Amino acid sequence: MGGVFKALADPTRRFLLDLLFTRDGRTLTELESELEMTRFGVMKHLKVLEEANLVATQRSGREKLHFLNPVPIRQIHDRWIDKYTQSRVSALLDLKNSLERPS
Repeated sequence: MGGVFKALADPTRRFLLDLLFTRDGRTLTELESELEMTRFGVMKHLKVLEEANLVATQRSGREKLHFLNPVPIRQIHDRWIDKYTQSRVSALLDLKNSLERPS
């Protein structure tokens, strides 16, 4: 999971994930056109995302298509976010129920 945190730490990589969330299956050229950096720079960021399993690729002829893999992000949510918010949500639900009970 450490690779996922490293990958998500960079704003450019988060932007690339946002682009893939908006429309999956983009080529390097399409992704590069959205950033002000060299093709090589975008390739390096995509490699980090692939190594963290946040991006999956598929060959289509001469092109390589990039797809978002949301599973590692969901695992972070379940492991680190959900367990810390669950007690707060339960407390708010208890408060709501007690306030709505007839006097």
